[in-house]
Amino acid sequence: MNQFWASPVGWTLITVGGILAVTIFVLLSVAFSVYGDRKIWASVQLRRGPNVVGPFGLLQSFADLIKFVLKEVIIPAGADKAVFLLAPMISVVLALVAWAVVPFAPGLAIANINVGVLYLFAISSLGVYGIIMGGWASNSKYPFLGGLRSAAQMVSYEVSIGFIVVTVILLAGSMNLSTIVDKQAGGFWNWNMFGGGHWPLFFVMIPMLVVFYISALAETNRPPFDLPEAESELVAGYQVEYSSSPYMLFFLAEMANILLMCAMLSILFMGGWQLPWPVSANWIATHGILYGFMGVICFVLKIVFWFFMFAIAKAIVPRYRYDQLMRLGWKVFLPISLVAVLLVAAWRVYGAF
Repeated sequence: MNQFWASPVGWTLITVGGILAVTIFVLLSVAFSVYGDRKIWASVQLRRGPNVVGPFGLLQSFADLIKFVLKEVIIPAGADKAVFLLAPMISVVLALVAWAVVPFAPGLAIANINVGVLYLFAISSLGVYGIIMGGWASNSKYPFLGGLRSAAQMVSYEVSIGFIVVTVILLAGSMNLSTIVDKQAGGFWNWNMFGGGHWPLFFVMIPMLVVFYISALAETNRPPFDLPEAESELVAGYQVEYSSSPYMLFFLAEMANILLMCAMLSILFMGGWQLPWPVSANWIATHGILYGFMGVICFVLKIVFWFFMFAIAKAIVPRYRYDQLMRLGWKVFLPISLVAVLLVAAWRVYGAF
């Protein structure tokens, strides 16, 4: 039996099974994240939120799915039909394939590649094309403006995110996401947000965590940085002309990217699947399956925490003006992240490594 799983056919079956498992996990997570987002927003405004479909309204997202699927797809007469329909498909495919390198537990990742960080940068930089194509193909002013805004916004904040990730790479000495998580073992005081076991870097990495979180809000077009789809200015931005399932695909891609950013915050700064307390190697060796299960639960809880932070920012922070958004990215976050890279690199060369 072991020989079968080691064969090309067995490897293919394992890989396809892993892809299906992660895809189903992400899709179900998106469904319940939308429900959680609406519930948190409702609680802030002293409302009940979704509470009719299913127990406590838990099935509301699935009812919305049925509604979107059954509605007619309307394509504007002046739109480029091929590009119009291709744009949401590109967005959702790129949002899902980015999860291929995310490690959920020790040895539990679809592709444990040595350049996982570079892979994520490549996929995230391609993600903007779906939004630009959707805005341009609609052949309308508001969607086009929304697409242009999104391109400028995502490029601006990708620069800051890139430099912040460099600080983590310097601490871990690797671009492999599993290695980055392994380097944070031994208790929460070894997490990168606390300096990765080097206490002077605590004063560098905590601000980097905050900057990464705010940049992730801008990168995923979440309030208070939802300028590409600002309803008070552009009706719905690049999504104006979309309805039915194409609109749902854009929304699915956005939520999957938000969850990916929550996972990246957990992996890069909070130890990923690592538990907050030290675990001996002997205990891991004798309780490997239990440790892996606890790691998955810990990782999911960290993602839930960061999603709550995303949702609460949407509920309580007013929207920025576009000039304020650009100023924050280029004149504040970029210099701060550059200084952080220099400080961590200096500590890496001259400090107690």
